[in-house]
Amino acid sequence: MDVNKIRKVCRPIRIVVGLALIATGFITGIKWFYLGVIPLIAGLSNFCPLCIITKKCDIETK
Repeated sequence: MDVNKIRKVCRPIRIVVGLALIATGFITGIKWFYLGVIPLIAGLSNFCPLCIITKKCDIETK
């Protein structure tokens, strides 16, 4: 299993969710929304720590 591979759908979703959470933090002033950095980094670096635990994000090789 190569944990550095994320399905093509998951990566853009993580980037969009991360940016949306950070933008919400800027607008509302609530500091908890800055945790959107975590999915943003996971999407940009193409690495997901949850893939190690769930084993659902890996791409099957033939």
